[in-house]
Amino acid sequence: MKVLLSIKPEYAEKILQGKKKYEFRKAIFKNPNVKTIVIYATMPVGKIVGEFDFDEVLTDSPSAIWSETRNFSGISKSFFNSYFSGRKTAHAIKVREVRRYEKPLPLTNLVPSGSAPQSYRYLYDLSPHHEVLA
Repeated sequence: MKVLLSIKPEYAEKILQGKKKYEFRKAIFKNPNVKTIVIYATMPVGKIVGEFDFDEVLTDSPSAIWSETRNFSGISKSFFNSYFSGRKTAHAIKVREVRRYEKPLPLTNLVPSGSAPQSYRYLYDLSPHHEVLA
């Protein structure tokens, strides 16, 4: 199963380049069958640009997560601290195998309404017209 995540273009690009090995989240999906993240690069890109497989999601206090991930976070400590400010729990999805799409897709290919997910969205419909995700 796959999940669609909205990611800022600069961080989506760092993931696709292999420079960012963790994607940080305040809220995480609960379904244990999710093994792939589909990357929607938010505006001004506004396209689905690739996907990555992952093996684990680290969940701990923000300080413990930063200690474990800082060398491959792809973000500054100040941004991390600001993002998780006031939170007791942080999640870090450990990026494994990354695939950049040759041709970025419009969001409407996967989300007919064209509404980008605020946190995440499960992708159930992987029918033939979504061949890139099959």
